[in-house]
Amino acid sequence: MAITTSNVAQLHMQEPTRQSQTLFQRALGRLRRDRLTLAAILVLLVLMAVTFGSPLINEHILGVDPLTPDTPNRLLPFGSPGHILGTDDLGRDHLARLLAGGQVSLTIGICSALAVLGIGLIVGLIMGFSPGRVDDTLNWLITTLDSLPSLYLLIAVSALLQPSPQALIFIIAITSWTGAARLVRGETIARRELDYVLAAQAVGASRWRIMFIHIMPNLFSILAISLTVGIGGVILAESALSFLNLGVQPPTPTWGNMLIDSRIYYRTAPHLIIMPGLFISITVLCLYVLGDGLRDAFDPRTDS
Repeated sequence: MAITTSNVAQLHMQEPTRQSQTLFQRALGRLRRDRLTLAAILVLLVLMAVTFGSPLINEHILGVDPLTPDTPNRLLPFGSPGHILGTDDLGRDHLARLLAGGQVSLTIGICSALAVLGIGLIVGLIMGFSPGRVDDTLNWLITTLDSLPSLYLLIAVSALLQPSPQALIFIIAITSWTGAARLVRGETIARRELDYVLAAQAVGASRWRIMFIHIMPNLFSILAISLTVGIGGVILAESALSFLNLGVQPPTPTWGNMLIDSRIYYRTAPHLIIMPGLFISITVLCLYVLGDGLRDAFDPRTDS
């Protein structure tokens, strides 16, 4: 095909636009073309909307209280009048408890992952930008904590504290930040000798300004990926603690304790196990798909 003058002009007009795009704009463009990641985002948004809106849904649409027992209607099956997903062993509406439990589980997951990321970000930046005794001391602390099995550490701290949603967030935050700190430390070390950091040092920028104004914004992609994966990991950790009776205690529902408390009814009322397990699986799967999609979107080696 012959190259005409108009084609050359179009190429010259398009090239500056492509080159002027920021990493975030190119990543957003890749995400828009990733149908699987978009589907995961849509599912997560729907889950968050119905779970965080559960007080209004339970009161005005379902017309039930997820915490109030109704013994005459216990263990009703799917499709029962007034109880779409049946009832549990105390007669409480299963759908209402799933929505309320999802609100607690997602709150624990999001808040814990944010706390873990915040601690890991601060510690990792300090370690990566402060070689010497500070880095060695913090690295020794992280190595010591990592030498302890994380689940055992969670169990030990949970046994000492009252297992409430707030306590569980605190427990997970103080026992799970080491991985984020190592990740941020490595990325900070890789960036502290780059030209823009050296230029900031040359004009007299303080160490804290360089860390939080110049380096931290460039860690957005890995922080976003770590956050999505971390939320899924926290939801699974809460389920594991509930299995050991060290998670959030009833009557406060979570997907984890609903799943574990219903295991003795797997023959007579299998819906009590199927639905919480399904919600956990779908949520964690979508979070991992989102994390994988963000990794691909922010990879500069990916073709635009």
